[in-house]
Amino acid sequence: MVVIGDDSLKIIKNYKSMLILLGSIILGGLVGIIWGEGAKVLSPFGDLFLNMLLIIVVPLIFLTITGSIYKMKQPKRIGKILVSTFLVFLITSVVAVIIGIGATYSSKLVNTTDGEVIKEGLSMDNDTSGEVELNILEKTVEAISVNDFSKLLSRDNMIALIVVSILVGIAMSMSSSRAEPMYKFIESATYVLMNFIKIIMYYAPIGLGCYFASLVGTFGSQIAVGYFKTFIVYLVVSVLFYFVVYTIYAYISAGMVGVKKFWKNIIPSTLTSLATCSSAASMPVNIECTKNIGVSSDIAETTVSLGTSFHKDGSVIGSVFKIMFLVYLFNGVGDISVFKIMGIALLATLLVTAVPVGGGTISEMLIITILGYPVAALPILTIIATIIDPPATVLNVVGDSASAMLTSRIVDGKKWLINK
Repeated sequence: MVVIGDDSLKIIKNYKSMLILLGSIILGGLVGIIWGEGAKVLSPFGDLFLNMLLIIVVPLIFLTITGSIYKMKQPKRIGKILVSTFLVFLITSVVAVIIGIGATYSSKLVNTTDGEVIKEGLSMDNDTSGEVELNILEKTVEAISVNDFSKLLSRDNMIALIVVSILVGIAMSMSSSRAEPMYKFIESATYVLMNFIKIIMYYAPIGLGCYFASLVGTFGSQIAVGYFKTFIVYLVVSVLFYFVVYTIYAYISAGMVGVKKFWKNIIPSTLTSLATCSSAASMPVNIECTKNIGVSSDIAETTVSLGTSFHKDGSVIGSVFKIMFLVYLFNGVGDISVFKIMGIALLATLLVTAVPVGGGTISEMLIITILGYPVAALPILTIIATIIDPPATVLNVVGDSASAMLTSRIVDGKKWLINK
């Protein structure tokens, strides 16, 4: 007779939700592999879960950022959190670029034979008459502002929404006690929204399982030989980055206590991002996971919300892979400098929106334009973006939680987690 001790029961209780989600992902993957493209019939069940998460992204960003900034009664804390967050984003993005460059320099992504096969399938006409001119200043203005209030209520304008949320939060702080009724509404609405998320998560095992089954069934057999090496190398880099780099970040932020808290609480957002391939859809779960680690509400809500648009470790590494794939295909690694790769990768990633597969077309056009390659190469980058999307999204999402911990270390001091 096997006796289950109190410790075992406690472990099962603590990790029950995680184990159920993990089981559903594994089961969905097996169904996708066995059923193949027939698993696409399960897509509506996955889409239902994804849609329910996506509809709360806009109000969640506005409520959490605005409320968090208003709660920072000290103007110095507001500025310190924002400055520290973007400093952490910059440093960690540069780290991601360096690791991506190291991986692609040491491993040739395209063999000569595969490269010729890929180029044969392209029209190598360098006509760019249909290409959209990329004016950086115009794109910046379009990204941070809209000309109609209703456009703020769309995920297509998330950066503009974040800017407005920050400004409204600051305006509320300037209004002092007169803004208190508005804050009480925001606080109440946020509480209701969090319970709405809990309701959605009851459906998560079914939704995630079906979504992942459809994803694997649809794309699993479409990874051509010419791209297979890129996928494998990226997958290895992603796994190492996930376990090694984020463990280092957690250790820097709060020592071994931080490492233990990080890995105890990060799995739900990892599984959600892996299944949905959407940073936006993963944001509600990720904010909750980050708070469970011990990050204060104002830092967790601000950093994760901002990170959804401005911080993408997986996409940065992916941009490096796209750049190097084209370099190996058309010229050779000696024709581009490390600093140019770094600059293009960081710039291109800032233009990637927080949506599922296909959101990076503008950034991919930017890569092609700056490198001077034919527009016909766009499908190459689209294929690469598709096959690396799941692991890239995981790094994008989990990287925000790790960044929130590093931001806490800067803002709240070395013992932030112990004091918490």
